[in-house]
Amino acid sequence: MSEHPRLRLDGVRQTFPVRDSRGRPGPPLTALDDVNLDVGASEFLTLVGPSGCGKSTLLDLLGGLARPTGGRILLDGRPVEGPGLDRGLVFQQYALLPWRTALDNVAFGLEAKGLPRRLRAARAREYLALVGLEGFADRYPHELSGGMRQRVAIARSLAFDPEVLLMDEPFAALDAQTRESLQDELRAIWLRTGKTVLFITHGIDEAVYLGQRVAVMTSRPGRIKSVIDVDLDRDASRDPRSDPAFARYRNRVWQELHDEVALARRSEFAPVPSEADRG
Repeated sequence: MSEHPRLRLDGVRQTFPVRDSRGRPGPPLTALDDVNLDVGASEFLTLVGPSGCGKSTLLDLLGGLARPTGGRILLDGRPVEGPGLDRGLVFQQYALLPWRTALDNVAFGLEAKGLPRRLRAARAREYLALVGLEGFADRYPHELSGGMRQRVAIARSLAFDPEVLLMDEPFAALDAQTRESLQDELRAIWLRTGKTVLFITHGIDEAVYLGQRVAVMTSRPGRIKSVIDVDLDRDASRDPRSDPAFARYRNRVWQELHDEVALARRSEFAPVPSEADRG
């Protein structure tokens, strides 16, 4: 990894207050502890871990939606201290504004940049075309399928030209065929735009298919257990998932995850504050 990564997590720690059934404070819950990870410019890195390990908490910190208890998060060497247009977020829930058309949803982030209306519309149409929705600019979210709504969400995040795209299980709620189609489309968009992407997923196949590297997290408190380089033949004439190397990478990731999943299951009934760790 470069000496100056696009994104750096340096000893990141996150704790949450816990109270017992009588409302008395107890020992804090540690969701993340000493997380260290570098993501290079234009890299596509996927992140997997057992349920409750802090993946979504980590994404909230990266997005500036919360401050870490300890450690630093740096973007191009500058501390992340809050939300910003240098990061685009895409969640499992599409979070589209139901009263806005697809075009106006994509243009929403551009308003914060102060672009004139005509330029906003032109840019929004450009990014709708990028995700294959050029004919759906005037449709409202309720008129679009789940996969189409997620395409709009991706276009909205790309339109204001962020440095980093942060994605939290964006395809988890979709059917298998739509999910694979959007995986292909996202990878093609990444190749065209050169964005830095950090993609959180529960799916090992998805992580190996999309990622240049796969970072594996431990059970709670979440740490980076290992980072696996993925070197697949991605010739357009064949599906990398049919490559024997794909199965080997998948097995390697699963071996790293196996013990962590078992640990997470044993502790899944431990008390956790509702707002603490959505990962």
